[in-house]
Amino acid sequence: MLSALLTALPGQAAEKLTFFYGPFVQSVQVSSLNVFAQNGSINSDLEFYFKLAKADTKTQQEFRQALTARLNLDPVLLSRLFYSELGEGILTNIGRYIQIPQQGNGMNALRSALIMSALDADGLTLLNFINKYPTNLYLDIGLGLQGFQKLEKVVQATDFFIDKMAKFSANEAAGSTFDYASMPDLRQPGPYQTRQHRWVLNDQNRDRQFYVIVVQPEPLPQENNPVILISHGLGSRPEDFVDKAQQLASYGFVVALPQHPGSDSEQVQKLQQGLSRSYFLDSEFIDRPKDLSYVIDELERRNQTEFSGRLNLQAVGVAGHSFGGYGVLAVAGATIDFEHLQQACDRPFAYLDTALLLECRALQLPRETYNFRDERVKVVFAGNPVNYGIFGPQGLGQIQIPTFIVGGSDDPATPTVFEQARSFPALTAPTKYLALVEGQAHVNLAQLDAGVTKMLDSIPGLKLAHPELLRGYADGMLVAFFKTHLVNDRRYQPYMQSSYAAYLSRDQPFKVFVISNKSNDVFKQALTEFRAKHGSLVE
Repeated sequence: MLSALLTALPGQAAEKLTFFYGPFVQSVQVSSLNVFAQNGSINSDLEFYFKLAKADTKTQQEFRQALTARLNLDPVLLSRLFYSELGEGILTNIGRYIQIPQQGNGMNALRSALIMSALDADGLTLLNFINKYPTNLYLDIGLGLQGFQKLEKVVQATDFFIDKMAKFSANEAAGSTFDYASMPDLRQPGPYQTRQHRWVLNDQNRDRQFYVIVVQPEPLPQENNPVILISHGLGSRPEDFVDKAQQLASYGFVVALPQHPGSDSEQVQKLQQGLSRSYFLDSEFIDRPKDLSYVIDELERRNQTEFSGRLNLQAVGVAGHSFGGYGVLAVAGATIDFEHLQQACDRPFAYLDTALLLECRALQLPRETYNFRDERVKVVFAGNPVNYGIFGPQGLGQIQIPTFIVGGSDDPATPTVFEQARSFPALTAPTKYLALVEGQAHVNLAQLDAGVTKMLDSIPGLKLAHPELLRGYADGMLVAFFKTHLVNDRRYQPYMQSSYAAYLSRDQPFKVFVISNKSNDVFKQALTEFRAKHGSLVE
């Protein structure tokens, strides 16, 4: 594939960059950029733009450094990314701005330039990318400005949402008399020791084999032990959530963590090894919720032999993160709304909701009515869920069990203003909660490699919460929610208050805000207020 790419357009390269903004068209020679990068010389061609931008000496030097700043990326992995369906979707969106002659989408040229510059001895730099571009570059400034304006509106909406969540949470917490300092700390392990074991399951009806990690209290504390399933996210694995399972098991829950082959870390490895061109299989929209039901079936089969019949499998709790959030909301009753999803994917600036890169893939499924509801599931907890685009208000309105949704203020993968803020008012369940965690960026930075963490830390203005703080917030909310609504233990009801979130956040730079159905009407009113004043985020 790489050799074909390298010989596809021999001798061709960008000679100039052309900027067009309505009737205004202006070009700069690539050779002018090369000379400036090499020795700092500014010819008349480039001088015009520096004068237009009123760029002083410092700005000019910063631009020169930006031209030659190198990104050390593996060209083979980069190629496999951009030849995947997900990568092609990303490039197609960028190709609307960086075009080829006659205003064509620059997706293929972008891919060529990125991979070829990464293969080059000088590496992937902005200047090398331009030099490797197989034709002249056409930059749509008008469309780019529209995109930036929309992006600014998303940032504005996020700030608005954080402010409203803080106010609504404070209003719900007002007058609380609970003394949480004298109550058990749910961030700490519970009274039970835990042990874990691993099963390999084989669903012959789907020709699907996967493993599940089971974490349980030791010994089982009662005759009717509650069960929770935790579903991992895209490119993740069950092992990444064992710490959450251990925390819940220490409070008396039996917790099962299934693998979802086709959208887990092994699938990403297949992509990296060149054995697949997909980050995940489209069939995962169907298989993920079915995996959860199959695990409950398996627990029923093993209940007598391995748990002495002491599992309560008629009232099961489910929790999921990201793509796992989609799966658990599906078994809780949410239904796919293809019409809503098609409309969302067709909007001009739909890509600002990055979760749609995943959700829009569901349009490849047969347009059938899918019902994944498992009546044994009685409560659902969804962290940073991929959900609003694919379910829409109609699909989410089918959920009638206690539901807890969590979003992060700095989540680039499932942006809160698109994927969680709109989901909360769409839920019609009598019992529902929405949490917003400041400084939470979708993933647990403690599980990232040092290089990625260092890169995130180096981004100007980006300040993220410490992983241990986020873990404490998650542990407290998980235990409180499942103890209250799955086990019906009234002793934990005080923790399901906004005042508990305020207590957890005391003296912390990054807060967690929680609201319940009590704030539903004012929350809807706030969203209407923002739309009336600022308009749609993506149209």
